[in-house]
Amino acid sequence: MFRLTSCSIAALLVVTHVPGTSLAAWPHLGDLSNTSDQEADNLPLQLDPKQCAWVVSLPGPGSSTPLIAKGRIFVTCEMDSQNGIVCLKPDGSESWRRSFGTAIAGKHRNASGANPSPVTNGSQIITYYKDTSVACYDFDGQPLWQINLADRYGAGKLWWDLGSSPAITSTGVVFAVMHEGESYLVTLDIHTGVEIWRTLRNYTCAEESDQSYTTPTIVQCDQVETIVSFGANHLTAHHAQTGKLIWECGGFNPNDEGLWRTISSAVAGHGIAVTSYGRGEYVCGVRLTGHGDITSSNRIWTREGIGSDVPTPSIRGQRVTLLGDRGEVHCLDLQTGTSHWQDQLPKSGKKYYSSPLVVGNRLYCFREDGAAFVCEIDNGLKVLSENNLDEQVIATPVLLGNDLLVRSRERLFRFAK
Repeated sequence: MFRLTSCSIAALLVVTHVPGTSLAAWPHLGDLSNTSDQEADNLPLQLDPKQCAWVVSLPGPGSSTPLIAKGRIFVTCEMDSQNGIVCLKPDGSESWRRSFGTAIAGKHRNASGANPSPVTNGSQIITYYKDTSVACYDFDGQPLWQINLADRYGAGKLWWDLGSSPAITSTGVVFAVMHEGESYLVTLDIHTGVEIWRTLRNYTCAEESDQSYTTPTIVQCDQVETIVSFGANHLTAHHAQTGKLIWECGGFNPNDEGLWRTISSAVAGHGIAVTSYGRGEYVCGVRLTGHGDITSSNRIWTREGIGSDVPTPSIRGQRVTLLGDRGEVHCLDLQTGTSHWQDQLPKSGKKYYSSPLVVGNRLYCFREDGAAFVCEIDNGLKVLSENNLDEQVIATPVLLGNDLLVRSRERLFRFAK
């Protein structure tokens, strides 16, 4: 099995609630569950690119998921061989664009120099690129600060392309850097880029198994704001204000195999984290409580033979929706891991890199070749519509009110009912 990069790959958007905006702030800050309780009947059923509300050509290629905040759309991409970001209005017209530095093109066929997704605290936009540069802008596009993590903390080594997106906490913006070499979590002041804390996160692993492309998720563990990160055969929890390790959970590579890099991010709901690992051969649930080594006490269920290597699972209520890389769809019980049902999307030689979007009882899935499936998932998988954008789709779709934004490699589509 070939090794691949993280593009959507946990490139999930993080949006904060902004009072007064007419557009739904979704999902909530730090939420990687990629779900919404909106009424699915109000969402588009057909995703025909010839009948979309609008389509916009972006300044260059990218694989990041768009960010929606304050009635604006922010998309990162390569731009004239530089790292770029473009701000669009809801009608698709451009407000501004900015670029800096020199973009590093993707190594994997589905990657780019702009894989990580932008995030916001409602006042500043944070962007992150393959060359490990970070740039902060205000909502009018004014550059506020720029740094490069490798220049500041030393270059590491990923065999493939950077895919981990930053996340926002009440303390600042956090980055999970897990690679061959010294790995760490770091939180920067979102207003200045100054380091608030940095904590090493090193584990002894077989070749490549120490490398991770996952995005951290922010949760409340025992009433403490906590950064949960997955990589190097461990799920860990760190205090968001101090970076102090709260607990660690191992057992994700019991035979210490090589090449077990992690791409699918951990997702949390109802006090349980769900992780898929082992190149899509395993999925497990971990209770988000305790201190120290919680491997034996908090791994509450494990399933073998099902999972996703790239797409991040989705949690809605007490159900986990798991999209496999070849289109297998599993609905699992969050508390026990038992199957409610399983099914298969139309088979193809192409894979799924985009994470599934669950809205009410509806599932939206995009294959790397642009095939788009809208399904009903009440008591099984019922395909409601099948379309094809005929373009590479790696990013996860996002909601814009009751419409759907879909980002292909070089274009952005808005679909309305």
